Amino acid sequence: MTRTATSPLQITTPSDREVAMTRVFDAPRRLVFEAWTRPDLVKRWLGVRGGWSLAVCEIDLEVGGRYRYVWQGPQGQEMGMGGVFKEIMPPERLVVTEKFDESWYPGEAINTTVLTEHAGKTTMTLTMRYASKEARDAVLATPMATGMSESFDTLAGVLATLA
Repeated sequence: MTRTATSPLQITTPSDREVAMTRVFDAPRRLVFEAWTRPDLVKRWLGVRGGWSLAVCEIDLEVGGRYRYVWQGPQGQEMGMGGVFKEIMPPERLVVTEKFDESWYPGEAINTTVLTEHAGKTTMTLTMRYASKEARDAVLATPMATGMSESFDTLAGVLATLA
């Protein structure tokens, strides 16, 4: 059976400090959770587009544990970020901090990923809460929506290989 995403990425702004992204995947939430938390799987989908690769993917999956991502671009440029796991409830919820090495917005974000399953499909809602409205607006002004949509398209393909 071929698995595909069953809906496009929907982006909303539930408050003046938040961005929420929702997407339905044709996969059980156990697999979606694994794709978010296993370095070998994250490296296959997160930000790997346009010649970029996820060269460093370190995940210490425990409350208080850290994660670290470093992407490498086609001309050797790098972009790094990381944070701390604040809450882990497999396979339904992750709460992490997020801070880029060379951030284009002030402060750090708190990202909450919630996975709900119905009839073998998983709805993923990722809510990013920023330190201020200005920080949220700075993120919205970037090509983040396109990049995340393309990453989630790639994630749908990765999930298809796990079935």
